[in-house]
Amino acid sequence: MKKLYYTSFFYAVLGLLAGVFYREFTKIKEFTGGTVLVALHTHILVLGFIFFIIALILSKVFNVHEAKSFGVWYIVYNVGLLITLITMGIRGMLQINGTDISFLPHIAGLGHMILGIGIIWLLILLGKRVK
Repeated sequence: MKKLYYTSFFYAVLGLLAGVFYREFTKIKEFTGGTVLVALHTHILVLGFIFFIIALILSKVFNVHEAKSFGVWYIVYNVGLLITLITMGIRGMLQINGTDISFLPHIAGLGHMILGIGIIWLLILLGKRVK
């Protein structure tokens, strides 16, 4: 369960830093347009920090962390989240610099699909513990 706490803590700090980075990077570049970088802060805080706090609570109440596949679920979910966040960050910075890479949204979409699998997987693990 401590792993869930530390993961949540990590994403809380990363999310706050992403918000500061967005504000400062756009200020330095004197950018006023739209970019996906604005959503990075929220994605990290909701899908990282808050999600893992909820997973920690579920583990405390329903012992979800004791499920056989919990460790694999943890890795899969974090991989999906990191793919999503990295591609969003790269694309946002490229947009601010006036360029873009057309395949980045597809990679971010792959990350979102892995996240979706992770959410369903956690619900299945939870369903086996709730009787």
